[in-house]
Amino acid sequence: MAIAGLTAALLAGCAVGPDYQTPFLSMPDGWSHAKSDTATPRPPQLAHWWRRLNDPLLSQIIEEAVAGNLDVAAAKARVREARATYRQSFGAMLPGVSGSGSATSNKSTGSGASNGEHYRLYQAGFDASWEIDLFGANKRAVEAAQYGLDAAEEDLRATLLTLIGDVAANYVDARGYQARIALAQRTAGSQRETADLTRNKFEAGAATALDVANASGQQTDTEANIPELRAAFHQAVHRLGVLTGKPPASLADRMGKPKAIPRPRWPIPAGIPADVLVDRPDVRLAERQLAASTARIGQAEAERYPKVSLTGNIDTSARKLGDLGKSSSVSWSFGPAISVPIFNGGQLKAAVEIAEAQRDQYFIAYRSAVLTALEDVENALVALRQERIKHGRLASSVQSYRKSASLARSLYDTGSSSFLDVLDAERSLYSAEDALIASRVAITQDYISLHKALGGGWSGEVDSSKPEIVDTNTGPHFVDIRPRPAPWR
Repeated sequence: MAIAGLTAALLAGCAVGPDYQTPFLSMPDGWSHAKSDTATPRPPQLAHWWRRLNDPLLSQIIEEAVAGNLDVAAAKARVREARATYRQSFGAMLPGVSGSGSATSNKSTGSGASNGEHYRLYQAGFDASWEIDLFGANKRAVEAAQYGLDAAEEDLRATLLTLIGDVAANYVDARGYQARIALAQRTAGSQRETADLTRNKFEAGAATALDVANASGQQTDTEANIPELRAAFHQAVHRLGVLTGKPPASLADRMGKPKAIPRPRWPIPAGIPADVLVDRPDVRLAERQLAASTARIGQAEAERYPKVSLTGNIDTSARKLGDLGKSSSVSWSFGPAISVPIFNGGQLKAAVEIAEAQRDQYFIAYRSAVLTALEDVENALVALRQERIKHGRLASSVQSYRKSASLARSLYDTGSSSFLDVLDAERSLYSAEDALIASRVAITQDYISLHKALGGGWSGEVDSSKPEIVDTNTGPHFVDIRPRPAPWR
């Protein structure tokens, strides 16, 4: 038995099928839309990137979302499942031992001295079996399970990345809607004063009824934008509540007080394209899935080779329970068993080809994930750069329209221009100021998108060991088998 065990241990290192190697992918030297002041681009600052928006409430909500989000909870459960699958696969490599016992009451009939004798028979035994993993089928299964565990952990990281980006984006949207609501209310208030003055002028004969109608119409038109903006604000707050794993309106009080739109700090280093291979969890997830599919090829290939098992058993029986260990009949058996696939209609070979085709699909998915990551970063960089240019133009536009509105009112007061010029100037000023606020929101949204594209997510520890449901009374107990009504009935 010692020699057999040593031989099995030596052969356990053998495996068939391809050994996985991380594929080499050609990457660009730099980002086409990145702007760097140094010869060597600085690596991206991804750890707690949202804190550089300098908004404590946003950071607090993100922490609450990481702790309570339901998608994150589901991803944690998948990690626990993958860990259990790995332990299950590893257990298949070890010997299996089972015990059995019985106690029977017997009576013999027929001729002979023991005719009609009543006796009890006690039996006990142990069975053991060990499949020697000669060609690495179990080893490849463990390898695939380990890669699967890695993939589940990367899936959790990818879920956190998406969650943090969504929380930040909805938070910025909510602050943007608050700023636009405040602008609309200020503008409507100013237009209300203009309408009142125009009405007074009309009563004094210094303005026309057309001027009064235009002034009142512009005021109500601006006020009509407010309900839509308020609805959008509350929808963003409701999304934030759900993202934290709470009822939609749970953050209404904390978000009710208007605050400034978070603004990013400059500059924002983007690193080099090769960084996405190690920073993006969805890319790492695709690579781990490719590794697992490669291991499954060897697992399928091993099924085409002979299987050797060591089996043994010991049985003992006695008329008295106390005699099982001393005055009993004992039988035992031990020996190897071999199973050789001879003819199976090409099924085993086809299984290998299936695994190889699946590996090709995962390889293509990995390459696609890398290209998508590169595209996301390039798009975020160009959007951020162009939006900053747009913001500068809009800021100049607001200054010009503000001056235009002031001049139009002065000329109207002196009788040098019509009231329509005043209305047109004020309408243009409001539109420009609203667009400027939207551009501030867009810049921060592009900042968020860039960090998501670069792979910025939760950099702290994530405890995935705690189950959502803790079962109790799982031992042997009586069960009420009567059907229970559904809770909503």
